Amino acid sequence: MTSITPENLPDELRRAADVVTGIAAKLTDADVTAASELPGWTRGHVLAHVAGIANAMARQLEYAARGEKIELYDGGFEGRNRAIELSAGHGAEQHRGAVTAAVGRALAAFGALDTAGWQAPITFRDGVVFDGGLALWRELTIHATDLGTGRGPETWSRHFCEHLFEFLAARVPEGERFVLQPLGLPSVALGAAGGRSTVINGMLTDIAAWLAGRTPTLGSLRATAAADGVELPALLPWPAGVPVTK
Repeated sequence: MTSITPENLPDELRRAADVVTGIAAKLTDADVTAASELPGWTRGHVLAHVAGIANAMARQLEYAARGEKIELYDGGFEGRNRAIELSAGHGAEQHRGAVTAAVGRALAAFGALDTAGWQAPITFRDGVVFDGGLALWRELTIHATDLGTGRGPETWSRHFCEHLFEFLAARVPEGERFVLQPLGLPSVALGAAGGRSTVINGMLTDIAAWLAGRTPTLGSLRATAAADGVELPALLPWPAGVPVTK
């Protein structure tokens, strides 16, 4: 699989940020109040969350640069939820300004890193700055799809889908093994060797969307076990840690 490194991650972050800010730039007040692809959330909720996680991750880096650590969100996960609810009802122009400023702050923080800076410890998932960069990449890319403006998972890059395969391997239930077979690409095995095996065939983006709990848009998925067609297997929750993807 393609490896994402501190050298190429900043470009991926900029591309993902351009997509989100580009979508936000076209939304009207009516668009913002409409339902998103996430149950119970309007597009305003998604935009508020994008601004919140971008600011939170920027803060992680700003403290890490001083050799300090701080919780991801003020007030923890409850504080995160309160902030989203307070901001969700803002108008389109307010959301545009908030998202643009927050994403710009995060990109500036990542852009200022030297080699050592990527390995500085942060509170998020008890990891390092590089882990925070990968998380922001996931947040920007997946939530651009969640805005429900026509940019679905079929637009996700091969780099991103292959990263999701690796990150979301933790969603494979114990004792099971998923063999992912994206069309025209090498197979990827997730889960326990020797476990009950299910083969998931389909387009790369459909498999990645399913793993991420999003709706595959190309209608290509097929699951088989012992050569028989079966239902797509159940997945465990999003990998443990500070939950930042709804």
